[in-house]
Amino acid sequence: MTHQSYEIRELENEQEWIKAFSIMKQLRTQLDEDSYLELVKEATQKENYKMAALFINSKMIAVTGFMPMITLYNGRFTWVCDLVTDNSYRSKGYGEALIEYVQNWSKENGFDIVSLSSGLQRKDAHRFYEQKMGYNKTSYVYLKKV
Repeated sequence: MTHQSYEIRELENEQEWIKAFSIMKQLRTQLDEDSYLELVKEATQKENYKMAALFINSKMIAVTGFMPMITLYNGRFTWVCDLVTDNSYRSKGYGEALIEYVQNWSKENGFDIVSLSSGLQRKDAHRFYEQKMGYNKTSYVYLKKV
């Protein structure tokens, strides 16, 4: 983990969400700024989606998007939708710090599980979640466009 001091805080308005776009775009390459902003607004209003960012000296370095959910299989849990560190700052512990932020938020808000999906091709991400963060691979996620 890096020793450089950082701050993590929730992004709470359109202006902050727009500032996060250049980092989020590195993960969600299919989105342009308008579609990104529209989705963030709708998810925030309808799904209680939250976005938090890690800052060093007021510069945004990494971003996560997550939302509390309730399902019969997990009960009350938090779903990590997005986790991305700016290309220039990877492998310095910032993703770990953001996941820990989400885990702490979850505990404090009565959600005792944190869950996520990761694309099959993202082997580095799988190593990170399993070996560094202690997550278990518990299922396959299926998708069909209809």
